[in-house]
Amino acid sequence: MRIIKLFILLLAAVLKVNAQDESLLGKVNLFMGTADDYGQMAPGATMPFGMVQVCPDSNPRQHPGYDFEQPLISGISLNRLSGVGGSGCGGNVALLPGKPGTEVRIVKATEQATPGYYAAQLSNGVEVRLTATERMAVEQFVFPQGEEPVVVLNPMASFERVHDAAFRMLDSQSARGYVQSRNTCGRGRYHLFYRLFTDKPFTAETLSDGRVALHMKAEGQRTVEVRIVVSSGVEEQLTNLSPKRVWEQSFAQIRSHAAKAWADILGRIEAKGTKDELTIFYTSLYRVFHSPFQVTDGLFKHYLGTDGRIHQADGFQYYSSWSLWDTYRTKFPMILLMQPSRSRDIMLSLAELYKTGKKDWSTDFECVPTVRTEHAIATLLDALRKQIVKPDELRSAYPGMVAEAHAMPLKSPDQCLETATDFWALGQMAGELGYAKDAARWQARGEALFDSIWPKEFMNIDDTYTKMRGNGLYQGTRWQYRWAAPMFLDRMERLCTKATLAEQLNTFFDKQLYNQGNEPDIHVPFLFGRFGQARKTGPIVAELALDSTTHRYGGNDAYPEPFVGHAFKNAPRGYCPEMDEDDGTMSAWFVFASMGLYPLIVGDPVYEVFAPLLDEVTFATDEAGKTKVAIRTKGRTSRKQAPKRATWNGKPLNDWRIDHNTLVKGGELVFWY
Repeated sequence: MRIIKLFILLLAAVLKVNAQDESLLGKVNLFMGTADDYGQMAPGATMPFGMVQVCPDSNPRQHPGYDFEQPLISGISLNRLSGVGGSGCGGNVALLPGKPGTEVRIVKATEQATPGYYAAQLSNGVEVRLTATERMAVEQFVFPQGEEPVVVLNPMASFERVHDAAFRMLDSQSARGYVQSRNTCGRGRYHLFYRLFTDKPFTAETLSDGRVALHMKAEGQRTVEVRIVVSSGVEEQLTNLSPKRVWEQSFAQIRSHAAKAWADILGRIEAKGTKDELTIFYTSLYRVFHSPFQVTDGLFKHYLGTDGRIHQADGFQYYSSWSLWDTYRTKFPMILLMQPSRSRDIMLSLAELYKTGKKDWSTDFECVPTVRTEHAIATLLDALRKQIVKPDELRSAYPGMVAEAHAMPLKSPDQCLETATDFWALGQMAGELGYAKDAARWQARGEALFDSIWPKEFMNIDDTYTKMRGNGLYQGTRWQYRWAAPMFLDRMERLCTKATLAEQLNTFFDKQLYNQGNEPDIHVPFLFGRFGQARKTGPIVAELALDSTTHRYGGNDAYPEPFVGHAFKNAPRGYCPEMDEDDGTMSAWFVFASMGLYPLIVGDPVYEVFAPLLDEVTFATDEAGKTKVAIRTKGRTSRKQAPKRATWNGKPLNDWRIDHNTLVKGGELVFWY
């Protein structure tokens, strides 16, 4: 009897966990931001930090391959980056089920996607089901009754230029291949080796355009499955890969494992709000954890380094795929907060670049698709001060940081501000590592550079300040870039006074000069606290994040006519026009805004505190989920209200800031109205 009762209790617990998982996954809308140029997202099946995101590619396509509003597809490829702009990168090893020469469309009414799974019916009658592991695309095709199962492979498929590609059949149920392709905006290259396995024997027919038709010997069965395993730029990883290992789990088991992995991450935060608010919140949280990609694991320990040599991860798992100019601002601070154990490996991987070879953009020897790595010093400094990594773990990378700083660009006013922030970060890093003379030298260089450019270009406001790309600025106006170096606010105050800056900051928002469509000024709404007006931040952020507002600027220029609408919306056109989601940057911004915390200065382990979008958010700060932070509002009836005060564990936060290392010990943050 006890055994029966125990079984019933265990079954009830499993069902409860599964129900919770399904509930969380149901709050994610994978089609948000996937239409046209309104976010540049894709609904593909992927794992957290996985190298594979398998998804249909629209024809014509958007940056990540997929466009919700274009049902015609060119194939189903296995990798991509999320909303990175340019022409994207990835899009390799594309499969198209059905007879060659036939146009294939998604039957949009049948399309569905949840974290770790995608499915749709195609116009040729084939049903597609997709899931993934960290490095394997799992593609199931159900053909119409009586039709020969044929899957057409495009070995040359890529979103950028292909330098080299090869494909050859190994036996009746496996093949291998290689792709070397350009990264985003044509910068650098990544090297992809793969093995393809089928659950049915096939014969290969090479077509006139270089594609290969795989004719499956299904013997009357309608369902065929193709699994493609990718390496981290090392061909030998796949040489002895056993088919038994590839097929040891069923499609359903792999899908369930992916769903559980996503539910574990999403479940670290409990939030309350309206249905749409929670959908945008959990969709944003989901998108933070797509990259960087974990390229080593228990089976594959080697990876292609940026020096073109094969390396072994020693004492940590190696990660790659970076877009730091965007993601260093919000995404990596969010990962440091929500995934502290994994963050150590990510940061050590970033530090490795300073030893194997690092460029601002992709090198010619990347093991996965990637973009750019500016501001890595500030990112590593942030991890160091948040006690994710130790000083001794970064010392060997320090000479590379110094070499990088000596080569930083100074051609335009915005580059000067960006470089001044990097000099500041290097000075702070040197101080943390015990290099006092270097610390003083780089701090002084940062201050001198700021002092040489800010008074000249950004202090005295005139009519030119509203022009995008004025005086050579990159994707921003003088108004937006004048706030770009918050670590030097004290120097700005000496030049303008705190009262004047506060008045100008209010003017900036009153005249709708802020741009949610790009990154240069996304931290600016959180500056009010530094000017003694912290209570203003919450209502302004709520308006920007949740309301229909007037937007004068897009991702690259001013709109011909201002766009009036939501910057974040639970819909395929989920963002402003031309607004890159930028690999989790905008998503992490929304999550921080929802929590009432923002990392204003990356490298300074302090969060600005302000009224959150959501009335209640609770999140775990340790991997076990035992230490938690609860964030609540008391007495709020409208988000337009400004809070009277904020308390941490019952004590007033008079400066409206909280230290990271205090926060992660757990407690209660309350906003009183």
